[in-house]
Amino acid sequence: MKPMTERSISQRTRQLLKQHGLTLKKSLGQHFLIDDHILDKIIGAAELDSNTGVLEIGPGIGALTERLAEEAGAVAAVELDNRLVPVLTQLFVAYPHVSIIHGDAMELDLREIIEQKLAGTTRRSVVANLPYYVTSPILMRLLEERLPLHNIVIMIQKEVAERLTAEPGSKAYGAITVTARYFAETEWIARVPSHVFVPRPQVDSAVIRLRIRKEPSVSVRDEGLFFRVVKAAFAQRRKTLSNTLSANLFPGIEKNELIGWLQEAGIDPKRRGETLSLEEFAELSNLLADKNP
Repeated sequence: MKPMTERSISQRTRQLLKQHGLTLKKSLGQHFLIDDHILDKIIGAAELDSNTGVLEIGPGIGALTERLAEEAGAVAAVELDNRLVPVLTQLFVAYPHVSIIHGDAMELDLREIIEQKLAGTTRRSVVANLPYYVTSPILMRLLEERLPLHNIVIMIQKEVAERLTAEPGSKAYGAITVTARYFAETEWIARVPSHVFVPRPQVDSAVIRLRIRKEPSVSVRDEGLFFRVVKAAFAQRRKTLSNTLSANLFPGIEKNELIGWLQEAGIDPKRRGETLSLEEFAELSNLLADKNP
């Protein structure tokens, strides 16, 4: 399939905005990419072919959608802004394998969209330039609902990308890091400077890839407890693990007993939560599941 146009992405975006009299909404976190090289990096990281179905969240004016339409077997693009839906529908009217869907990605049945709009494809991915203000909720939904995805390639705020790819003990390491690695292998793809967007955001962005694991990276007896332990461990980063777990997860348990459990799990109670690896969180939650506090 040949590209729709030979124009650069910058020319295309500016012309479409002018043609349709569109102004961008800050409330929706709209920042449209105008750099072809960054698009190349996103498409390369997505590893698309004719057997791949893509769910795109927030297509905006359709620059990434156009590239996805060229490379993937099917594309379902979910757009919240009702002003952009007719523009996108018109742009892709000649592409029957591209579906434009109006709605909120946090409310729509994404599993149903994948099954219906990407039917006939054998591998499914999410490829998107996510609005900053909903990055974490959307990503957590994609992971926690265990949607049938091969990978997720997203452009997000650089700070969030650093958190998703951080190592234990670092300032960026947090609950979202542990949660993402439980479900996926996280990989930094590229840094994206702010000047390649219209309008220009105040922060830089980054492209990351999450390869979804067939099974979680660690075995836990009680998944709900595992995530509660992780959340509690990072609730007060300056406190020791024994103090923050006592305050945020087990307020009714004697602290000495909690310290004993940590020691039994091979974890120094004086350590802080951000120093624990994914494997240590799993070991601790499994021991706590046996204790049934």
